[in-house]
Amino acid sequence: MTITSQETDLEIQQFPIIMGEGGSITIPQLLQDSLNVNRGDMLVLLQIGNMIVLAPKQPQVPQLIDRIGTIMENENVGLTDLLAGLEAEREAIWQEKQS
Repeated sequence: MTITSQETDLEIQQFPIIMGEGGSITIPQLLQDSLNVNRGDMLVLLQIGNMIVLAPKQPQVPQLIDRIGTIMENENVGLTDLLAGLEAEREAIWQEKQS
């Protein structure tokens, strides 16, 4: 079944699946191809009320690297400063847990 909303230009499709042993599910090949997901890719399962939504989880590492690099550049912070700050933060957290 396919539902298309004129207002949001959003297409909703329904794919029947069967839960297997241990709660495993198989994503239909058509959907795998459409979302460009492959074996071993991380997915996120969201519960919204009594519904579930399964979505591809995009790796955040490249975006985080870019953001950290930009912040370091804007704040004129070098790698040595960053590592020293991380060490100080670790020490503060450790001290807090010991209290």
